[in-house]
Amino acid sequence: MNALRRHRKLDAIWASEPGWKGWTSSVNHSDLGRMFLFTAFFFFLVGGVLAMLIRAQLATPDSAFVDAGAFAQFFTMHGTIMMFLFAIPTFEGLAIYLLPKMLGTRDLAFPRLTAYGYWCYAFGGAMLLVALFFGIAPDGGWFMYPPLTGPLHSPGINTDFWLIGITFVEISAICAAVEFTVSILKYRAPGMSLDKMPIFAWYALVTSLMILTGFPPLILGSVLLEVERVFGLPFFQADLGGDSLLWQHLFWLFGHPEVYIIFLPAAGVISTVIPVMARTTLLGYGWIVASALALAFLSFGLWVHHMFTTGIPHMGLAFFSAASTLVAVPTGVQVFAWIGTMWKGRPELHMPMLHILGFFVTFIIGGLTGVMVAVVPFDWQAHDTAFITAHLHYVLFGGFVFPMLAGIYYWLPLVSGRKRLFRLGELAFALIFVGFHGTFLAMHWVGLLGQRRRIETYDAETGWGLINFISSVSSFVMAIGLAMVLVDIIIHSFVAVRGPRNPWRAGTLEWAGMSPPASYNFASLPMVGGRAPLYDTPDLANRLAKGEGYLGAPEVVRRETLMVDAASGRPEALVIYPGNTRLPILMAAVTGGFFLSILLKLFWLTPLALAGVAALAVVWVWQLGARADQGPQEVGHGTTLPLASEGDRSPGWWGSTFLLVADATFFGSLLFGYAFLWTAAPGWPPAQWLAPSWAELAFGIGAALVAALAQHLSARRNRAGTAPMIALAPALLATVATAVALGALLLRLPPPDGHAYAATLLILGAYGLAHALLVGLMQGFLILQVRRGFTSPQRRAGFAIVALWSDYLAAITVLILLAAHLPGMIV
Repeated sequence: MNALRRHRKLDAIWASEPGWKGWTSSVNHSDLGRMFLFTAFFFFLVGGVLAMLIRAQLATPDSAFVDAGAFAQFFTMHGTIMMFLFAIPTFEGLAIYLLPKMLGTRDLAFPRLTAYGYWCYAFGGAMLLVALFFGIAPDGGWFMYPPLTGPLHSPGINTDFWLIGITFVEISAICAAVEFTVSILKYRAPGMSLDKMPIFAWYALVTSLMILTGFPPLILGSVLLEVERVFGLPFFQADLGGDSLLWQHLFWLFGHPEVYIIFLPAAGVISTVIPVMARTTLLGYGWIVASALALAFLSFGLWVHHMFTTGIPHMGLAFFSAASTLVAVPTGVQVFAWIGTMWKGRPELHMPMLHILGFFVTFIIGGLTGVMVAVVPFDWQAHDTAFITAHLHYVLFGGFVFPMLAGIYYWLPLVSGRKRLFRLGELAFALIFVGFHGTFLAMHWVGLLGQRRRIETYDAETGWGLINFISSVSSFVMAIGLAMVLVDIIIHSFVAVRGPRNPWRAGTLEWAGMSPPASYNFASLPMVGGRAPLYDTPDLANRLAKGEGYLGAPEVVRRETLMVDAASGRPEALVIYPGNTRLPILMAAVTGGFFLSILLKLFWLTPLALAGVAALAVVWVWQLGARADQGPQEVGHGTTLPLASEGDRSPGWWGSTFLLVADATFFGSLLFGYAFLWTAAPGWPPAQWLAPSWAELAFGIGAALVAALAQHLSARRNRAGTAPMIALAPALLATVATAVALGALLLRLPPPDGHAYAATLLILGAYGLAHALLVGLMQGFLILQVRRGFTSPQRRAGFAIVALWSDYLAAITVLILLAAHLPGMIV
């Protein structure tokens, strides 16, 4: 089979539907990566327009450009869009597009999950834009601090749009994080061990793990605040045992890691681009990986430095102040490694390098002001002023937008297969750089003079007018520069001047395929022996096109790639992907129906939407089943591998493992909230307790443990070739008994709207009951698969997945019942 015939056959297997139909049915990572990026930059445009409206209002004293209500919506939506609808989705889009190409594989681990995540993002973002269009957008600031955003002070629907829309969007982030983590660990080119991975993949892995552990506290806070607003459960009302500081803790448990979740992917771009621009290798690869891991770890211990003015104990102030200063160390390691890389090489001042230099200047200034606000006395003075706003923009714009612009110009020839014809980019960079520093240096200045953030006007006597005018004019200069970047990219996309395959002479695998990339990425999968495969094997691209790698003979019409051992990169299993489908967009639409039913108070629709999601999930998984064992498969180079679905550690098992990491973080945050209210909130202990019951406690814990043990027994029997139903049916019955025990707990609670104690126990019990119903659904589905012949001693992946979820149900049931019953027994 020659290269052209191989290309046509693979393209017929992997290509999306032509035209607009392909947008709704594609599960190809290249298509979805572009869709993510286009949508994210559309939101960036909207957020930029809102920023210009804010600066127009503040340009002069006593301005009447917009009223206070509209201004509150503008700054709330500006922050919300930039943080949730632009920054994180931009990382998702870039990683979705690049990671399989960099890792030497044909797609991500769960293509349909990628598509589902995109549509959740698009629909959730659209909800917020609709609110903005109709003048009912969120107006409580993107921090959403209660009691300002509680039912008493914000009775309208504005805040609900934020809480529900952001929770909907966060589904996309969790999906992407699970997708990236499993893909990086298990879907790589044969031979690509962890120490041979491209540095961008390390950064994406660390960022994904941070998303899985950083986003659940925000989701929990949003759920609690929305439940308080809709049903009156007093989580944040001090007179009923709640505490508004609980929201700040939950929000900043997300909010501070979020800064590094945004910065680390940009650092990955920098670590990728600088060595290529400097014509050398990256200095300190291992140190950079270690510093990224350290930065991720330390970022979760700094959330209280956003709360220095809330009256926390002085010992806490000292600890978090020291930790906030310490975080500069791993950041400094990376910066010095980048400088060292440039020092030992010969940097060439192409467009990507211009934006890298812009990053260095801007981010270092932002880092220095970050050290300033880590000092408690200074923070007391500068807190909630324009100085903090300027610091945030120096860190986020300097640490994210400049590197992302460098990445765009670096990978644009790969995406388009063309070379730049006009030179608008250089002028655009100059305008952006000058405009940015003019805007936010002035904002630092006026903040030190006392201008508060979030104010819509000020008196002429303050002396802030000239400074704000300079800041506003500079912001429009920056906006013109960003618009010129867009024009430059559009011209590049339509001017058909073909460029070389690898114009930068880079060594990573994304440049080893066609340009623009084919739908299947690689005609055959490479065998990797170093961190720069194209330097090690200069003719690698031609060899792969000739089918000299793995899976180079597409004899069967199916989408195939390889799973490898996580550490060594040794080929482990053959993966068969599902094809194009509209199931993800349909499932996202039904998921959106669930959130809209809560937003519009159409509670009769809520259970119908949940049932629809469950039914579609059953269809989703059912399509992956097979009625016959297929056995080991030939993958090339004389190697035969089992199918990934014919084993215990299937892709679904890995995906469930990391999804449960996020789930457990959500649950841990809920327990943290329960403990925080016990120890810090006024009005505790409550006047009315749950009556403790040893019998109910023993029954619930026993049922959960029996369900888990029986599920493991069914897996063991299936592997041995004996009837698994003997254990699977009792496992389902025990799970039902667990649900009954958790339901009984909910029925015996004191009125949940009377005190935060009962309200918190209600959420804990509902969380456990929801998981019991989920595990029961999984076990019922597995029973149906057994009866229909979809399982065997080889086709056993479903047993391991359900056992994993059963174990988790047992663990949370024990903790929930102990949290509910022990206080009454002790007191």
